[in-house]
Amino acid sequence: MSRLEELIEKLCPNGVEYKPLWSLSAWDKRFNGVDRTKQEKVISYKYFLSADFNKVEKRDGDIKYISTGISGDDRYTTEELAGDYLAEGEVVCIPWGGTPNVKYHKGKFVTGDNRIATSLNTNILNNKFLYYWMQSNIKIISTFYRGSGIKHPNMKNVLDMCIPVPPLEVQCEIVHILDNFTLLSAELSAELSAELKFRQKQYDYYFNKILNDNEYPKMKLCDIGQVKMCKRIFKSQTNNIKGIPFYKIGTFGKQPDSFIDEEIFQEYKNKYSYPKKGDILISCSGTIGRTVVFDGEPAYFQDSNIVWIEHDSTKVINEYLFYCYKTNPWSISTGGTIDRLYNENVLKAEISVPPIEEQKKIVNKLNKLYKLCNDISEGLPAEIKARQKQYEYYRDKLLTFKELKVNE
Repeated sequence: MSRLEELIEKLCPNGVEYKPLWSLSAWDKRFNGVDRTKQEKVISYKYFLSADFNKVEKRDGDIKYISTGISGDDRYTTEELAGDYLAEGEVVCIPWGGTPNVKYHKGKFVTGDNRIATSLNTNILNNKFLYYWMQSNIKIISTFYRGSGIKHPNMKNVLDMCIPVPPLEVQCEIVHILDNFTLLSAELSAELSAELKFRQKQYDYYFNKILNDNEYPKMKLCDIGQVKMCKRIFKSQTNNIKGIPFYKIGTFGKQPDSFIDEEIFQEYKNKYSYPKKGDILISCSGTIGRTVVFDGEPAYFQDSNIVWIEHDSTKVINEYLFYCYKTNPWSISTGGTIDRLYNENVLKAEISVPPIEEQKKIVNKLNKLYKLCNDISEGLPAEIKARQKQYEYYRDKLLTFKELKVNE
């Protein structure tokens, strides 16, 4: 039996009492719709909006800035620059606007526009226990955020949430376990991230060695095929409601926001150039050289901005060509209003061309390395995600208690 199990068996074998959050915590302001008797104590803070904090931010500072965002919370200032914005305490925060998240801090700090809580009596409710419990219930808290633009929390709903209140020894043991688990998880994530970084370098090394530093004969794309593009589509021929997806440079590789009629699509597809399934589409403006493998589904593409090479597949296979394009072999035309990749730039691009069977081997090897480094469902990224899920599972399990019946 673990120490936590022993404590529960000894101190609260029949369950624990659940109490409304307002009865155990003090917040940073009085909230609309919340009865004053539920907020007998308020601890006020001065709030640094992000733009204002930029003026006093110091990378080598020792005063933490508690932002409202999920990430990018490693910002600091100094006591001198913080001035009367400086606060001190052990607090738990949720953002007043934006994406719901929970943060914990103990010590001196300055804050963004957060809603800030602290325990009214730490002999009854441990602040770090409160933090872990709110973190565990972030999905419920998220449902209290409302608004058509930036969402804000309904604080009445937050304060009316009921939190389990086991004996303080039990709370402290749970905090101890989760602190250790968090530390271990962070260390494992750091190790996995370092491994992922190493694998990415390994991938880049083999990628460059295989596709650039080799003795295979070089060929220009003009010796392999011709640049092709779809027939021009005019704005008057499009709509934003229904039809065949029409991809412009701004939606290339994303969700379409423009469509053309089926009749026009069939006519242009049959009369003019149209990519085959597996052809590699190339962006020639915007993010130049971005590639998308055409999946064969009905779609149309903006002429001159999105092109492909209609090539001899006995010389180069599409899968190999896809990786060659990732080496950015293009010479981009600059000096005009907008940088562009013109047809002549595409055709002058030079790539290494091994025999077809060797191309297949290269593609197979690069696919495996690419998948390991980038596929969220496999390899190291999935392992990092699995660690986070494992932490969340045990955290939620530790914070779930049988509710004590009144007559007990």
